[in-house]
Amino acid sequence: MDPNWLDGLVGGLLIGAAAALLLLGNGAIAGATGILRGFLKLDFGARWLERAGFVAALIAAPVLYADMVGRPTLEAPFGVATMAAGGLIVGVGAGFANGCTSGHGVCGLARLSKRSIVATLTFLTTTGVTVFVVRHVVGA
Repeated sequence: MDPNWLDGLVGGLLIGAAAALLLLGNGAIAGATGILRGFLKLDFGARWLERAGFVAALIAAPVLYADMVGRPTLEAPFGVATMAAGGLIVGVGAGFANGCTSGHGVCGLARLSKRSIVATLTFLTTTGVTVFVVRHVVGA
């Protein structure tokens, strides 16, 4: 058995706990893309500070965890420009879907939202097709 399964379990529990706390605390869905978009608007209203804290936690949590258990060895099969382009494409897709994997996949599925079920199935199908094309058609 892979000894790193515990990392995934802890990460999943932390994501679920953060989503539950945000929903219970103020009724907001923990959609990372929407929160980041609101943060970047720099509208310094009451919600901006909450969004800033959420974004800071998204950045700080993996850094702190890596410091506690050791940093993993990462190998990127593509260059930074390719990964940045992929990130932008995902961001555009999240805009079209009116939410991201955290909003739909974590919060929406937990609430049995039909729209989130369709969005999550679309995310997963697109991911599978993309991996197949990149590995077996393009050969990267």
